[in-house]
Amino acid sequence: MRSYLLSVIFFLLTMEGFCQYDEQLISTFRAINGEVLERSEAYSNLEAATQRIGHRLTGSDNGAKAEQLAYDLFKSYGFDDVSFQTFEAEGWSRGTLSLQVEGSAGEREVKAVSLAHAPKKVSLNAELVDMGSGLEGDYLADPGKAKGKVVLAYLGVLPDANPLGKNLHRSEKTALAIQYGAKGIILYNTVPGGVLLTGTASVTGSLIPIPAVCIGLEEGLALKDSLKSEGKLNVSISMTNYAGPITARNVIARIKGTELPEERIVVGGHLDSWDLATGAIDNGIGAFSVIDMARTLKKLNLKPKRSIEFVLFMGEEEGLLGSKAYVEQAMHDKSIDHIRYMLNYDMTNNPKSFQASLEKSRALFESIGRQVQAIDTSFKNNFQGRAGLHSDHQPFMLQGVPTGGGGDTYLSKDVLNCYHADCDDINLVDKAGLINTVRFGAMLAYGIADAPVIDTKRLSDAEVKALMIENKLEEPLRISGDWRW
Repeated sequence: MRSYLLSVIFFLLTMEGFCQYDEQLISTFRAINGEVLERSEAYSNLEAATQRIGHRLTGSDNGAKAEQLAYDLFKSYGFDDVSFQTFEAEGWSRGTLSLQVEGSAGEREVKAVSLAHAPKKVSLNAELVDMGSGLEGDYLADPGKAKGKVVLAYLGVLPDANPLGKNLHRSEKTALAIQYGAKGIILYNTVPGGVLLTGTASVTGSLIPIPAVCIGLEEGLALKDSLKSEGKLNVSISMTNYAGPITARNVIARIKGTELPEERIVVGGHLDSWDLATGAIDNGIGAFSVIDMARTLKKLNLKPKRSIEFVLFMGEEEGLLGSKAYVEQAMHDKSIDHIRYMLNYDMTNNPKSFQASLEKSRALFESIGRQVQAIDTSFKNNFQGRAGLHSDHQPFMLQGVPTGGGGDTYLSKDVLNCYHADCDDINLVDKAGLINTVRFGAMLAYGIADAPVIDTKRLSDAEVKALMIENKLEEPLRISGDWRW
């Protein structure tokens, strides 16, 4: 009898494991897999965009060309429901810049690049002070040190950071410099070889009151040494920039759900880039993956229970402008409650797992991941539940919408060294990794959209606050002015 009972238990456990697989979903995933592996257009579309358009700066002629390209691609793939979501914002583009440093050893010019949203015109001469990593602990150690000075700060976290702590975004470091009375800020890169990084130094996407520039790692370390050896350095910053109203457009393509059409999964990535290079990695690989996910599902005529919106956001680099406009509209028309997930693809490459902002997403995401593993055993399905900031998922997350996307992603150090720099070009793109982003991303989007039940729902305001605290995001949100509690 004991042997018989053990046999029954073993059979039931075996059947439980077997039932973890949904043969219909696996069949759909096989179709997605084959279509992407055989006919993906993500790389060829991205390559063509970098060659024919170049950079995709929001508000520029190139940005408008990129918006139209995305629209035309969606239409060419058979989407009838394609639209522009137009929004207005404060635009910014660089003009001239000169950075001079003078000390007892003489005067020299330092190669630099302006950070957005530096003022329209600056002519400044002031003393330079070393503020270490530019974290709040560095200022608290000597609260009056930065007042009336130009701050020198590392973009990363120095080994002797005071106190050693979590790094902040360049915009948050700039906000701290402003808060402590600095007249300007010079951030030096973490990457060797004189690589200059651009990006916004504004937490709001509006003009900041002080000049903010980036210099190379070697120049930054040299200035630190000069401050020690010479005792005092003066810097002169002269710059002009354009700032004014612009019009930009998010591009949206929709697949209507068959059973719950009002509910939707938003699959997005930002189409815009900075202007120093073509933005192939940031965020060409994300944006053109999203377009190819849409192409794949449309080509296979897949119609899930819920609607899917594929959204190419503009203005991410200037302060999440496009995604904020999308969420504001969803709040206004009260459709925000119908967004069940926002899946964001920003510099996502070769994902081996899925991730989400909520640990409660684990069961659904791992279940979908098991079906993916049945197709490709290289997919590891090591779900990660975590919340972060500084990409287009943020406005959704702060309004309680569960977010997610690809996890266990990989970009080489050489690629990461070109982040926001003049070397971010098509030669950095890992074609095989790009294809993996498309096929696994398309499977995740379809799997969620067609799930019989989605356990997660939009979080209450109190639940959002708790999530931010749990993920240690209160400090950066306070600095940026997004902490509403």
